[in-house]
Amino acid sequence: MTTFGHRQSLDYDRRATRLLTGLYRRISTDVDTLATAGATVVDLGTGPGKLLAHIATRRPDLTLHGLDLSPHMIDIARRNLAGHPADLTVGDVTDLPYPDASVDLIVSSLSMHEWPDLPAAFREIRRVLRPGATAALYDFRFARAREIRRAAGDIERETIRLPWHPVAVVTCYHLHTA
Repeated sequence: MTTFGHRQSLDYDRRATRLLTGLYRRISTDVDTLATAGATVVDLGTGPGKLLAHIATRRPDLTLHGLDLSPHMIDIARRNLAGHPADLTVGDVTDLPYPDASVDLIVSSLSMHEWPDLPAAFREIRRVLRPGATAALYDFRFARAREIRRAAGDIERETIRLPWHPVAVVTCYHLHTA
């Protein structure tokens, strides 16, 4: 997985604000539908925390966690989430710092294509999700699609067309636990 340095993290934060707000709004709407009252939600590859800020504004009842490999991104996320309660952690998707069956919903926006060990990541996601829980993983439509389906096993795909983009460039992969 790519670790962003300080300058790269600041650049990404600026681009995310400008280019990804529509996607974050869409994911926040989906979270609103998927998350029950008081649910524990984890954002994998949280980056600068923009998605968590959207979710926190829309659903202050949720317990929010963000995880990113880059300490610089976590520092920026802390600033962007000032005033919103969220637990932010530097960590890797292949070794999630959450107890077994402790998470109600996992989301991820545009980071899955960077995960070097997809089978290990999906094992960890399944481990931490509660029975009946969901992971909604959004990524570029053609980025590692075959690898993702092979590594995830039973996973649903939904093509996402954002209102501001003429072509559907994002896919949401829905993983449900039994």
